[in-house]
Amino acid sequence: MNDQQSTDKALEIATLGGGCFWCLEAVYDDLRGVTDVVSGYAGGSVRNPNYREVCNGTTGHAEVVQVTFDSSVVTFRELLQVFFTIHDPTTLNRQGADVGTQYRSVIFYHSEAQRQTAAQVMAEIEAEGIWSNRIVTELAPYEIFYEAEDYHQEYFRRNPYQGYCQVVIAPKVAKFRKQYVDQLKA
Repeated sequence: MNDQQSTDKALEIATLGGGCFWCLEAVYDDLRGVTDVVSGYAGGSVRNPNYREVCNGTTGHAEVVQVTFDSSVVTFRELLQVFFTIHDPTTLNRQGADVGTQYRSVIFYHSEAQRQTAAQVMAEIEAEGIWSNRIVTELAPYEIFYEAEDYHQEYFRRNPYQGYCQVVIAPKVAKFRKQYVDQLKA
């Protein structure tokens, strides 16, 4: 990429938690306009946490993805529409069999505009009655992101036949690809 191309992009960052970060990463990797997805941890009180500490549920961190996206191709609102499609925002501190605060549904907003958009999208989804239960997604200011260990990055892409990938992640990716076929990367 030359310097002119890089300055033409309106790159923004979104930090989202919706259960296991492997699931979110696998989906956002396929979304047109997304330039990078990194799995990690946010929202806790311990500096530089590792996976074992986060899984113990004692650090306060959530498993999240940090999504870098070109907002001239895909908007923050569209990222959130995907987000609310690929996880259950009505279950407090759990996604399927993954239970604990580290698996909470959370949007860490990077700006007032992101906070307002997230609040509006959540209100619209509530009003539409898409979910039978109330949305419990936490909306919190972004503070710091800790990148997860290397073996967590691109986990689904590198381990497509691993059991968890086949049973949990693959169906989410398939649902996303079917519903958002016109927004997939070529």
